[in-house]
Amino acid sequence: MRTVAIDAMGGDFGSLPIVDGTVHALKKSKHKFRVIMVGDSSVFAHRIPKRLMKYVEFLECDDVFGMEESATDVLKRKESTIYKAIELVKNNQADAVVSAGHSGATMSLATLRLGRVPGVLRPAIATMMPTETGSRSLILDAGANTDCKADNLLQFAIMGEAYQKEVLQVDKIRVGLLANGEEDSKGNELTKEAFGLLKQLPSFIGNVEGGDIFNGSCDVIVCDGFTGNIVLKASEGVASSISKLIKQNIRKSPTALTGALLMRRVFKLLKKQMDYAEYGGAPLIGVNGCTIICHGKSNPKAIKNAIFQALTFVDSNVNQDIQNKIEQYQK
Repeated sequence: MRTVAIDAMGGDFGSLPIVDGTVHALKKSKHKFRVIMVGDSSVFAHRIPKRLMKYVEFLECDDVFGMEESATDVLKRKESTIYKAIELVKNNQADAVVSAGHSGATMSLATLRLGRVPGVLRPAIATMMPTETGSRSLILDAGANTDCKADNLLQFAIMGEAYQKEVLQVDKIRVGLLANGEEDSKGNELTKEAFGLLKQLPSFIGNVEGGDIFNGSCDVIVCDGFTGNIVLKASEGVASSISKLIKQNIRKSPTALTGALLMRRVFKLLKKQMDYAEYGGAPLIGVNGCTIICHGKSNPKAIKNAIFQALTFVDSNVNQDIQNKIEQYQK
């Protein structure tokens, strides 16, 4: 039976959504699994139904690494919930860790304590984005590495392709390099050098633009973490603003209100597709073991889906595939 370590107190809203999401996952999963909840159980244990307690273990800890703290300090906080949760994976007491806590601290600890997949230079955060076709594109790096070299971008492509294939079960994968134009000559010095390396991948389709993230023409979009994080935050901002603009204009026009009522189901489906809770969290790809980083404001649904994502990752062959591909293309 698989075991997932849960940082039970790391999110913006404390333990409530994390514990409730874990309970939902235990109830809804087709395959039984165990969880080790790291935190002060006196705060949240009462929210777990007695019939599920046989799948739950507590690791007592009341030190929470705050969102305002510097990620570099987390190595000194060996009694913190995130440190103890990752140590469970390192010591083979858990197969994966899920955290909605400090993302920088989680990345640092996972990389340093779990180590990297052999051959990986730098792990990357992979974020799933909705597309017009209903599929999900994967953008990486989405924030783990602000400064990158061309070799890093080649490895991000390899890691993204492996994740799409092994975890998301996509057969024919198209990898694109994010640039300011589709022409081979476009881009900065980094992307131009990376383009030359990526050409050796059969799945590489060339440069892609920002719109290609959402139109379904590309499955893996590669960029440095600085660019990727800006793309991610901008996308979240646009989705939120569009929703607010629609509501504002509906209030101003009776005709628009009638149309909105007729389009209610469409709006509901669109909102669901854009909701990060549908995807759960972002995997830190390239580390030994499985680390899922959730949004700090994750609701129970997001935590539930993050746990399911972790279980799928653990049952896949993604890390071995990454190691094999890196050996193949970086001799």
